[in-house]
Amino acid sequence: MNKKVQVQDLGLKDYKETWDYQEQLFQETLDLKIRNRREDLNLETPNHFLYVEHPHVYTLGKSGDISNLLVDEKVLADKGATFYKINRGGDITYHGPGQIVGYPILDLDNFFTDIHKYLRFLEEMVILTLKEYGLKAERSPGETGVWLDVGTPFARKICAMGVRASRWVTMHGFALNVNADLGYFDLMIPCGIKGKAVTSLNVELGKKEVNLEKVKQKLLKHFQILFEAEVNEKTEV
Repeated sequence: MNKKVQVQDLGLKDYKETWDYQEQLFQETLDLKIRNRREDLNLETPNHFLYVEHPHVYTLGKSGDISNLLVDEKVLADKGATFYKINRGGDITYHGPGQIVGYPILDLDNFFTDIHKYLRFLEEMVILTLKEYGLKAERSPGETGVWLDVGTPFARKICAMGVRASRWVTMHGFALNVNADLGYFDLMIPCGIKGKAVTSLNVELGKKEVNLEKVKQKLLKHFQILFEAEVNEKTEV
């Protein structure tokens, strides 16, 4: 089992370009697993963790409902946003500047073969990170992601999640609002869940801006502990 994870920070990058890059890494790992099985080999499969910020974009999961996007493409264009239907689970999600998006492309055969556990570990990574900022974040029963004030009229989501997996290889991941422009969430019903608010770390802390790099490092620290992974950071893209 290879527990090494190659981390890359792609900076601010177009959604479609990043999706294509994810697909490339995902397919390379799948092809290697298939080759191992066919040729009775035992070659190590790689693991990747991509950090990225996207320009304003809305994505709709394969089980999502387009009516959860509340405006047409002209309004999106006027707001400088794009829209894609994609192959992850979940409903509609927004990505934009000030949001940390993480795409772990892992071969879970290197860790554990349990998608439910995988999602709970991603949530726990975020929960533990937010705890370092003095916030009590938690799960909301039946709703993937990370929330604040669950079970109250003030429940609000701070991190969305949606993944795809094939032969235990994962792609897509999580989006944590750190300095996000929350006005963009008004153009949709986030994750198809009506009547629930969305928040961002800087809003919760009463700050104009939170250091993104420090949040990324905290997330990575908890990821490493939870997954018992050996993290290698790659500076060039």
